[in-house]
Amino acid sequence: MTDVIKKVKKTVLGNPLDLKDSSTFRHISLIVFFAWVGLGSDALSSSCYGPEEIYKTLGVHVNLSIIVGLITMVTIFIISTSYSQIIKLFPHGGGGYLVATRLISPNVGMISGSALLIDYVLTISISVSSGADAIFSFLPYEYQSYKVAFALSILGILTILNLRGVKESVTALTPIFVIFLISHIFLIIYAFTTHGSQLQSVAVKTGTELTGTVHQLGIYGTIFLIMKAYSMGAGTYTGIEAVSNGIPNLREPRVKTAIKTMRLLAISLSAAVLGLIISYFLFNVHMQPGKTMNAVLISTAIANWNPIFGQTFLYVTLISEAALLFVAAQTGFLDGPRVMSNMAHDSWLPRSFSMLSDRLVSQNGILIMGIAAYFVIWMSKASVAFLVVLYSINVFITFSLSQFGMVKHWFQVRKQDKKWLSKLLINGTGFLLTTFILLTVIVMKFDEGGWITILITGALVGLALYIKGHYNKIGEEIGRIQKIMNEKMPETIAELNNNLKRKAPTTKIDYTDMTAVILVNGYTGVGLYSLFKILSKFKDVYKNFVFIQVGIVDADSFHQDAVVDTITEKIQQDLGKYVYLINQLGYNAEYRYAIGTDVAEEVLKIVPEITEKYHNTTFIGGQLVFSGTYRASRLLHNYTIFSIQRRLYKLGLTTIIIPISLRKALQVNHYK
Repeated sequence: MTDVIKKVKKTVLGNPLDLKDSSTFRHISLIVFFAWVGLGSDALSSSCYGPEEIYKTLGVHVNLSIIVGLITMVTIFIISTSYSQIIKLFPHGGGGYLVATRLISPNVGMISGSALLIDYVLTISISVSSGADAIFSFLPYEYQSYKVAFALSILGILTILNLRGVKESVTALTPIFVIFLISHIFLIIYAFTTHGSQLQSVAVKTGTELTGTVHQLGIYGTIFLIMKAYSMGAGTYTGIEAVSNGIPNLREPRVKTAIKTMRLLAISLSAAVLGLIISYFLFNVHMQPGKTMNAVLISTAIANWNPIFGQTFLYVTLISEAALLFVAAQTGFLDGPRVMSNMAHDSWLPRSFSMLSDRLVSQNGILIMGIAAYFVIWMSKASVAFLVVLYSINVFITFSLSQFGMVKHWFQVRKQDKKWLSKLLINGTGFLLTTFILLTVIVMKFDEGGWITILITGALVGLALYIKGHYNKIGEEIGRIQKIMNEKMPETIAELNNNLKRKAPTTKIDYTDMTAVILVNGYTGVGLYSLFKILSKFKDVYKNFVFIQVGIVDADSFHQDAVVDTITEKIQQDLGKYVYLINQLGYNAEYRYAIGTDVAEEVLKIVPEITEKYHNTTFIGGQLVFSGTYRASRLLHNYTIFSIQRRLYKLGLTTIIIPISLRKALQVNHYK
C-alpha cells in the first residue's frame, strides 16, 4: 500500500485502534441510549412505512387498520419478551444464528444465519429507500427521477461511516434521532389533544366498518384482508432481533444494557405505530402521489399554523424521519457483518469475513452488505412498495427457529431449572405466534415477489453447504498430515541429523550466518511438514532460525475477555515447540510474535528488529496448494504469504514460498 493510499485511508476511516489498550472496547461500545439508536432504530423507523403499508393494503376498509395496529402492538410485546429470555441465556450475543446452532443443530443455525443475512441487506435497502421517500415528499414531483441516485449516495456515506467504527457511525446520527423522537411525540400528542373528542367516533366507526366488511367479504374474507394488511406491516418487527444479536457491541453489564434497550424499543415502537395509525383517522388523511402518509399527516396538521412555523416543523420532521431511516440501516451494517463473521468462524462462509480491520470492524462484511444493498436499491429503483414485499419473510424464519430452540432448551433443563415451565410458556407463545406470522407472510407475499427472497436465501444456503464441505475436506487432510507428522517425528529428526553436517548442539551464535526467518501459523502438521521440507531442501545452508507467528483477533474473539492474553499464551507455546525442534538439530533458534488484525502488516512491523540483528536473512513461508481454479480458492483462502512477499520485495528482502500440496504431503514417507 502506497503512502498516498495510507493517507487517504486514514483520512476517510480514521487512525488504527490499539488492541492492547484496555479502553479500546469501552471506547467503541454502546450504552443503552446509543444501543437504542443503533439497534432499535430499525424497528422504530418502520413506523415511517409500516402503518402506511397497512393503510394501502386495506384500501376502502381503512378503519380496520386500528385492529391491525392493536394486533401489531401485542405482537411487539410478545416477541420482545421472548427475546429477553434469549438475551439472558446468551449473554455474549444470542442472535438467531447462534441460538439455532447451539440449541437445535449447526445446519439449522446456518439456515437461520443465511435468512438473517438476506434480511439485513433488505433492512439497509428499505431503510435507505424509505428515507429517500421522506426527503422527496416535500420536493416537487418532477424531482422524483433523482431519488435513486440520492438513495445510493446515502448508502455510500453510511458504508464509510461504518468502516470508521461502530460508535462513530451511531454517534454521528444521534442528534437527528432525538429530533425525530421529539417531533413525532409532539405530532401524536397534538393529534390526540386537538381531536381527542373524535376518539369515541373512531372506535364506533371501526366497529361499524368491521361489521360492514364481514357482510361484504364474509368472515373468512375479512380475516384474509386483516392478515394481508398485518403481513404487509410485518417489517415492523424486524429490528427486535437486532438487540440480542448486537449484545457484543454493548457496554457492560451487557445483559442489563440489552434488556433495557429491548424495553425502550418495545414501548417506543408500539406507541409510534398505533399512535400514527390513530392520527391518520383523526386528521382524515389519504394517500397522495409522491408523498408518504406521514408527510400528508403533517401537512394536514399544520394547515392552520403560522406558515413559517408550520413549514419549519414539516421540514424538520420529515428530515428527521429520513435520518432515522438512515440510522435504521445501521442494524444491517452492525449485525449483518457479525452474523457473517460467526458463520465464517464456523466455516459456512469464507473465513476472511471473520477478520477485523485496523478500526476493529468487520470490513469485508460491511463492504459486502453495502454492495449487496446497492444492487437491491438499484434494481428495485428504490421502490419501498416493492421492497416491503421482499422484506420480513426471512426474519420470521429466524424468529421461529430461535423460539423453537428456546422451547427445546427449557424442556431439556426442566429438572435443573425450577422456573422452566413459565419460561417455556413465554418462548412457546413466541414460537406459535412467529410461526403463524411466517406462514401468513409467505402465503400473502409469495406470488407478489416473496418467492424472490426465498430463492435467494435458498441459493445462499446451497453456497454455505458447498463452502462448509470444502473446508471440512481441507481440515480432514490437514488432520491426517498432523497425525502422520506426529508418528514420524522421532524418525524424521534422526533422519535429518544423519543427513545434516552438524549433529551436536552449539552455543556459539554468528549473526552473520545465513538465517531462515520462517513464517508459521501454529504448531500444525502443515507447519511441521513445511519446516522439514526447508531443512531437507537447504541442507546446512541456514545456521540460524527465527520463527514468526501473528495471532489474529477476529470479530468472534474480539469481544471476549482477555482475548489478547489467551492468544499470546497459545502462540508462545506453539513457537516454543518449533524452537525446541531446531535446537534438537543443533541450530540456533528464537521466535517473534505479534497480535493484530492483519498478518502482513504485523509481520512488517517485526522485520526491522530481525534484519538489524541477523544480517543474512531469507524469509520463508509455506502456501497450501488447493485443487480447483485459483479464483475460486482465492475467495476461500487468504494467500497471505503472497501479500507479505510483495511487501518484503519492496524492502529488498528475499522471500521463498514453498508450495505445499496436501495430496503429496499425505503420500510422502521421508524428507530427503
